[in-house]
Amino acid sequence: MADLAIRGGRVVLHDAVREVDVLILAGSIIRIVAPGEGDAAETIDARGLLVLPGVVDAHVHVNEPGRTEWEGWVAATRGAARGGVTTVADMPLNSIPPTLDEAAFDVKEAAASAGALVDYALWGGLVRADPEALRALAECGVVGLKCFLCPSGVDEFPHLDDDELLPALRAATRAGLLVAAHCEDEGIVARATAEARGRDLRAWLESRPIDAERVAIERFAAAAKVTGARVHVVHVSSADGIAAVARARRAGLDITAETCPHYLAFDASDLDLGPLIKCAPPIRAGARARLWEDVLAGHVDHIASDHSPCTAELKTRGNDDVFVAWGGISGIQSTLPLLLSEGMNARGLPAELLAQLLATRPAKRLGIWPRKGEIRVGTDADFALVDPDRGWTLEREELETRSGLSPYAGRRFRGAVVRTIVRGRTVYADGEITGAPGDGWFVRRLVA
Repeated sequence: MADLAIRGGRVVLHDAVREVDVLILAGSIIRIVAPGEGDAAETIDARGLLVLPGVVDAHVHVNEPGRTEWEGWVAATRGAARGGVTTVADMPLNSIPPTLDEAAFDVKEAAASAGALVDYALWGGLVRADPEALRALAECGVVGLKCFLCPSGVDEFPHLDDDELLPALRAATRAGLLVAAHCEDEGIVARATAEARGRDLRAWLESRPIDAERVAIERFAAAAKVTGARVHVVHVSSADGIAAVARARRAGLDITAETCPHYLAFDASDLDLGPLIKCAPPIRAGARARLWEDVLAGHVDHIASDHSPCTAELKTRGNDDVFVAWGGISGIQSTLPLLLSEGMNARGLPAELLAQLLATRPAKRLGIWPRKGEIRVGTDADFALVDPDRGWTLEREELETRSGLSPYAGRRFRGAVVRTIVRGRTVYADGEITGAPGDGWFVRRLVA
């Protein structure tokens, strides 16, 4: 007998949406059966709901240890639970120490194991060619390494310059690790910043032009070609950036790219939101429509929140000078609702593609599939049960992010997360968080 059955829902499998029941035992899916088949000790009534694989958010900044006042594991994963996210992959910064070696990994993992409500994977950092440290991180089970091609915004995580990029990629390749990069060209950004007019969000946009993104992606791809590195471009903000990745892939590189919900939600008409939507690369004029075209055409590999919160003071200090505000958006709680609302309901995004973008493809790229990312026999029983038609407003008091600030607060959505299940355990249901700190488990990289 199963521990749990999810019955009556429309279940999003890898190839179709089917009216089937899912049986779970000891946290894993054991059978996918015709409606009503099989016995279970407990049943969840999913009639009228879409049963998605739990979201695998491949790009999250939890900021603990060291900057817990910015967010922390409890706040970040409470937001994840509300948003249908069952696995978060935490970046090596902005925690202190950054996750650059085994000792820093151990400190991060201890904080995560005590605080996380959902499961978690960890990225390592790549700031230099350090073969011994990178091999140790690989043995710890990190899903990959993150680097910057321009200043990161925090002193303890330096970027890779032209002389350092090739040796660093070679060391990462020898360690068998994927390398993800923030791709903006340092020189182009410096020149554009000097020429920017004013200190508002429009000036911030001018300071980081599309060419900075495109040129850096091309440089990263060229280095990957020389070294044989497997690479990933994070938070692509423009169709030009997606096209640059596509050209590199056609040339034979093992390269993927993500975009983020804020690039699909906001554009230049939202500049009055000021520092709330300051991020890097910036939200651009005229970019949203073309990015949606790429998403719907299957040109974007996956979508990740790039949840990058900070204290309220670090945001609001930019009200008069946006350049001094922290650049990052709190979005883990609203990623799936945004894709349901603006993707599935507004643009006809198929449920199967939605599951690929938010769960299966990121899990595969991070090397944690098939344990995570898909509804199939033998996988962890991770689900987001959603009402695709429910209209609702994200009220500020419902935000879990520690600062209480998000550009999504007050936004109307169509499509709501009703229940989030991690390894067969409900961590969120009907507006209430039922998971507890420490419930989350570490997810090691399974395959290269």
